[in-house]
Amino acid sequence: MSAEKIRVLIVDDHPMVAEGIQSILESYDEIAVVGTLGSGQAAVDQATQLAPDVVLMDLNMPGLGGLSATEIILEQLPETRVLILSMHDSPEYISTALNHGAKGYILKDVPTEEIKQAIDAVMRGEQYLCTGASLSLQPKGDSTREALTGREQTILLELAQGKSNKQVAQTLDISVRTVETHRKNIKRKLGISSTAGLTRYALEHGVLQGTGVGF
Repeated sequence: MSAEKIRVLIVDDHPMVAEGIQSILESYDEIAVVGTLGSGQAAVDQATQLAPDVVLMDLNMPGLGGLSATEIILEQLPETRVLILSMHDSPEYISTALNHGAKGYILKDVPTEEIKQAIDAVMRGEQYLCTGASLSLQPKGDSTREALTGREQTILLELAQGKSNKQVAQTLDISVRTVETHRKNIKRKLGISSTAGLTRYALEHGVLQGTGVGF
């Protein structure tokens, strides 16, 4: 009798990417792809029904993004492992994803067999970072600035895209007052006084790399 298969859900708003990953994973007898979805909201809506062991989650998608979807799915299914699969290799992206509960982070340009390695690792209870992600997180010598929390990094990403406090509050389902408080803390920690400065910081540190652009 064969062992129970690892149930994998793929969430990516680019059909060719999702289909390519699905084709790779379905070549392994021990993996069952239970769905390919094109948005974070669809993943949240169907996660309980699909009951995946592992979710391969893209970051930037229309509407509910991968980070927020990860948080909600883990609240619904705490035993599920989320693996971020993204083109973004900046430390801000990677650390934010891990702070939101992701068990691993792999870049979309990794060899195809590494996706399977990452799934096996998180199923063993390990954290998995591909080589590029791991190198990105190594200290660069500039550690004097107070670190942003995971929530603050998420709000920085939203603000840097030009969204108002009200729009950020609606996207993250929090109050406008909470966004305002986080915004003040972000500016204090980064030593930035203007919204333009936040956007410039996000660009310089790769936070906006590829945002809204298909890949």
